[in-house]
Amino acid sequence: MISPFDPLFFDPFLTGCAFGIVLPLLGVYLRLRGEWLAALAFAQISAPGALLAALLGAPSIAGGIAAAVLAVVFKQTFEGAARKARGTIYAILFLSGWSVSVLLVVNLPVAERMGHALFDGQLYFTGRAHLVNAFILTAVVFVFLRFVSKNLLLSHFFPDFFRARGLSERRAHCAFDLAVAIALALATASIGVMAAFALVFIPPLIAFKWGANWRRSTVIAVVSGGFAHVAAFLLAIALDQPYGPLLTLLLIIMGGTSQIVRVESPS
Repeated sequence: MISPFDPLFFDPFLTGCAFGIVLPLLGVYLRLRGEWLAALAFAQISAPGALLAALLGAPSIAGGIAAAVLAVVFKQTFEGAARKARGTIYAILFLSGWSVSVLLVVNLPVAERMGHALFDGQLYFTGRAHLVNAFILTAVVFVFLRFVSKNLLLSHFFPDFFRARGLSERRAHCAFDLAVAIALALATASIGVMAAFALVFIPPLIAFKWGANWRRSTVIAVVSGGFAHVAAFLLAIALDQPYGPLLTLLLIIMGGTSQIVRVESPS
């Protein structure tokens, strides 16, 4: 039986482990702020950026990150004037990314294979560069959240106190949006748009149902994401199936079960 520790699969397995940890961790903050839909928008908008960069002979990851950062700029520009219409902003970004990606894939045959990889995921074909990027991202996100987590929580639960201390709510949110956009651009290049979104969306859904406090919720989200990745990777190898859809289906089952099963909090 093929093992994830086989040299052929070891780097992709570790790459997925990194994203299985870091995306749910960022996802708990997105769910707290009611901005989980932003994850889908950032992931989708990074796809045409990666395609265009590859067609121009530039690194596709750089193109994906650039497109995701531009999406953050767009979000920040219009968010102040349309705070109540965040969903509209995310929908515009998502639809724009999807339409441009499809047009590129249909009209440029050289982009077809890469386009399918971005949408369906290409974890099996990732290499050492993807692994290094994933591990650097994980380390940076952990350090970043170490410094900004308190401000993000204060700005959400005690906005008046946060502003009274002379802190910039917009600056904290912009820095977080950039971290999310870069993480999703890198994840999309490795595991695909929908698998990346599933890791951001469903583990926090489980955590907010079962977690009795913030720290426990973040742990549950990270453990759920890591477990789902390992299980999906092993199943994909054993059944000779694509990783992305299996991961997404497994997360859906886990998320649905979490909403039915009640976990009693210790007194």
